[in-house]
Amino acid sequence: MLEFLFPRDWPRYAAGPQGPLVRNFAAWVVERGYTRICAKRHVHRFREVLDYNRVAAGTICPITSTALSRWFAPWSHETLYRATQRAAARFLTDRGLFAPVAKPGRFDPLVSQYRSHLIDLRGLSSSTVEQHLSTITGFLASACSGRRRLASVRSDDVERFIDQTGKRYCRQSLQHTVAHLRAFLSFCVDRGYTRNRLDVIDTPRTYRGELPPRALNWRTVCKLLHSIDRSSVEGCRDHAILYLMAYYGLRPTEVAGMKLDSIDWEKDTVRVDQCKTRSVLILPLNGRTRRVLERYLRRRPPLTNTRQLFLRVRCPAGPIKAATVDDIYAKRARLSGLPIQQTSPYCLRHSFAMRLLERGVGVKTIGDLLGHDCLESTCVYLRLHVEALRHVALPVPCCGHASRKGAS
Repeated sequence: MLEFLFPRDWPRYAAGPQGPLVRNFAAWVVERGYTRICAKRHVHRFREVLDYNRVAAGTICPITSTALSRWFAPWSHETLYRATQRAAARFLTDRGLFAPVAKPGRFDPLVSQYRSHLIDLRGLSSSTVEQHLSTITGFLASACSGRRRLASVRSDDVERFIDQTGKRYCRQSLQHTVAHLRAFLSFCVDRGYTRNRLDVIDTPRTYRGELPPRALNWRTVCKLLHSIDRSSVEGCRDHAILYLMAYYGLRPTEVAGMKLDSIDWEKDTVRVDQCKTRSVLILPLNGRTRRVLERYLRRRPPLTNTRQLFLRVRCPAGPIKAATVDDIYAKRARLSGLPIQQTSPYCLRHSFAMRLLERGVGVKTIGDLLGHDCLESTCVYLRLHVEALRHVALPVPCCGHASRKGAS
């Protein structure tokens, strides 16, 4: 790739003990989708830093984060060199040459043991495990600040943490935090880390089905999709993502996890790995969906080291995450000018379910398509089907006036 970036000067960049590392870095920045100008500047600065520090390829492997910071220290005040340092860290990580030096925490062994417990014994998914650990690390940092031991934690510390967290979360979200704490504190009692039964925590009161799912009118969904400018690769990607959520009822995690192999062009099918039920759903690939995906794939960055379908637009190129889908929906909802800015991407999934229900599709079939593990989760959509509710309406009892009329 040095020949591509520096047609005339590439021998100068390939020469010397730094040559192999510079050549490898040049191939990485091009592979990651950097523009030619941006890639040239990163390679130039990277070689300059290696040359200044007299770093030879293979002499220091793996390279620690401390060493990398020391190499770039003379240019730490320059923004462009800091950007190259971040790119170099990502490059070394991808190539298996980077060893980040993290300050060990007092509770790292406990957190690691609890992670194994959640995975091996409870069988939780990786995303759910990370949610648990995020709550636990926050709790330990709050309740065991300084040199305080876990055994000295009291119920007041637990209540204080929940009170602080409740200022940022709604009742439904706070329930998850309380559930995470209950499970962890129960684990600590069973393992002898604490003696007090701190896992007896009051949970915020919520009522099942107190808030029905929020669905958009199908005409509004079509207007949202139509408002996306598809003249750029970002527009084609965003349109394809929101289209799949609206017409297939996919979750953000399921869209972000789709791979190139998920589409069978010969059999006209789409494979969806459902995250909740851990089952595989095979859906039909109709002509319109095929055209939407083909339009995106023609513009998709040619990243060779990943099979993920949807990639980041900005460099370095890579697969998107589920949180990116939330950002995409929020951005497109804002740009559309429609009154839907206080909604989430799950509204598209709910709209898909409502559209099927209005067309007479059975609740069991809708639940299978949505990946629900029980019929009760799907029945909440019946509360939104106004026409169906009219058919089962009960007569309003006439009190007072009718009885007086009969008495007279």
